[in-house]
Amino acid sequence: MNKMLWQPGEERKARANMTGFIKLVNDRFGTNFVKYDELYSWSIENSPDFWALMWEYGKVRASSPYTGIVKNFDDMFNSQWFEGARLNFAENLLRYRDEKTALVFKGEAHESRKITYSEIYDLVSRLSRALRAAGVVAGDRVAGFMPNMIEAVTAMLATASIGAIWSSCSPDFGFQGVMDRFGQIQPKVLFAPNGYSYNGKEFDSLPKVAQIVSEIPSIEKVVVVPYTQSSPDLTAVRDAVMFDDFLAKEKGLEIEFEQLPFEHPLYIMYSSGTTGKPKCIVHGAGGTLIQHLKELILHTDLGREDTSFYFTTCGWMMWNWVVSSLAVGSTVVLFDGSPFYPDAGALFKMAEAEKITVFGTSAKYLAALEQAGVKPRESYDLSMLKAILSTGSPLSVESFDYVYRDIKKDLCLSSISGGTDIISCFALGNPIGAVYSSELQCRGLGMKVEVFNADGKPVVGEKGELVCTAAFPSMPIYFWDDEDDKKYLGAYFEVYKNVWHHGDYVLLTENGGMTFFGRSDATLNPGGVRIGTAEIYRLMETMPEVSDSLVVGQDWDNDVRVILFVKLAPGVLLTEDLKTKIKTLIRQGTSPRHVPAKILSTGDVPYTLNGKKVEIAVRKIIHGEEVQNREALANPESLDLYRDLADLKV
Repeated sequence: MNKMLWQPGEERKARANMTGFIKLVNDRFGTNFVKYDELYSWSIENSPDFWALMWEYGKVRASSPYTGIVKNFDDMFNSQWFEGARLNFAENLLRYRDEKTALVFKGEAHESRKITYSEIYDLVSRLSRALRAAGVVAGDRVAGFMPNMIEAVTAMLATASIGAIWSSCSPDFGFQGVMDRFGQIQPKVLFAPNGYSYNGKEFDSLPKVAQIVSEIPSIEKVVVVPYTQSSPDLTAVRDAVMFDDFLAKEKGLEIEFEQLPFEHPLYIMYSSGTTGKPKCIVHGAGGTLIQHLKELILHTDLGREDTSFYFTTCGWMMWNWVVSSLAVGSTVVLFDGSPFYPDAGALFKMAEAEKITVFGTSAKYLAALEQAGVKPRESYDLSMLKAILSTGSPLSVESFDYVYRDIKKDLCLSSISGGTDIISCFALGNPIGAVYSSELQCRGLGMKVEVFNADGKPVVGEKGELVCTAAFPSMPIYFWDDEDDKKYLGAYFEVYKNVWHHGDYVLLTENGGMTFFGRSDATLNPGGVRIGTAEIYRLMETMPEVSDSLVVGQDWDNDVRVILFVKLAPGVLLTEDLKTKIKTLIRQGTSPRHVPAKILSTGDVPYTLNGKKVEIAVRKIIHGEEVQNREALANPESLDLYRDLADLKV
């Protein structure tokens, strides 16, 4: 059994929203639940009742009540939730209109900016009126090529208030990366900054914006947000107007929230696009709302008194997720820039200043902090911090230990996992449960998540495929431009009939939690034994000689051999002694089968624009295949480092 690292005290458990929800279930259904596991079992055995109660507990605002909770529940792909209901996503996020701070924006080289709930309502009302005047109607697409700032959030809310569809990516995306996304969905309006900052440098966005607009004729208006300059020159950008000039002049307007069906499209998200053009995943307003309310209120224990933060860009689904915290009435902190500028403690300095209670980040960031020797508990007042969330890749055992040793002892470390595909999570935090090393605390309420072995049978304590075997409200409503739903069905329902196959290689533990070992399509298979790449990465993160690594399987001699690429720290050489040290560490920390057949030095490791390692593309290159969509990468030139390597031919 994995080591227990933390458990909440009785007072904390008593105050938790999860405890309040358990009491409501007990009162309503005559049950006598105390533990999370009991509630979870009830939520999947009585899924319609659970989601109906979550609607009530989350205080979903709807102009028309639902006439049925779920139709075709036993047919996952064709299930339909909360028929008859009419609501507006933005109205649910703007339910508060008081003087509490709604958003705090901190750019890496700027003082923080704040906006209250009453002020954000007024700003959205003027923006919504302006979008309507520009001809935007329900179903139109509005795109944001934006930094993670207040104007991005208000543009999304104004778009949603009309029933138009919002889609965004961050301004560091390359031209082709933007075209591969926005070019498919043909937006009517584009929001963009004049520039952005990263790692102390300023970048001019307008040349790229001009190029994008020239290639997407559907764009009728470009709304430019001043960021690095107050009065940029817009003459090169067709149909451009400054943000303040675009706003309706009247103040004190009431927002006209279009009342729409539960499954009306809200967001278009994108797959990583490393094997072709990104798939355009369309998410519905109601499913997104109720899932986010469940995850924020119950699994994250968020309330009005909280200040939440997630280190994300507008190109990652965690942006959409954390912005939904407005529906809870908490304060949301937005940050744009490098988390290591001007130094490695930048985000914790901000956490101290803004009294952040829920701090969200990535496993990669926590590993980098530890490698840099940063000990936030010694330098910052984190007394308000009650939870750290981590996602993006599996959180290593060492990072679990690092958080409790060097950040804070008394907090709930919630490693969470889901995806753009469901705009939410399959595995989450549990504020009333213990944290065990290397484990995600629990499966999400109402999500019938199982682990299938090679025979397609559910198993516990054995590695296998993460699947979901019952319908849930935040499944995509469709893929954009997907005739006969071929892409949708191929993405999730091709492996198992009527079962969502997610593509993660995982283990369900005896504690009721989950351990993740990487993507199942990137698992290694030497000698027919499946190995998760995360098991090797976590060991590499402990080595000061190695700044990054990538592991792939190479077809060799009718089998698969493990190839480990290491990006070495400055001044370090890949000597035979270092190779031996790496192999010994992997053998002792995992198993002899994990030990790489070859260890090679590389100058860079390829990542997607969302910060995930690109194992599949490298595997293709070392087998002499072409990678179709290099623009999906943050550093596409790195792929050339893996081509025609002599060491892989022997």
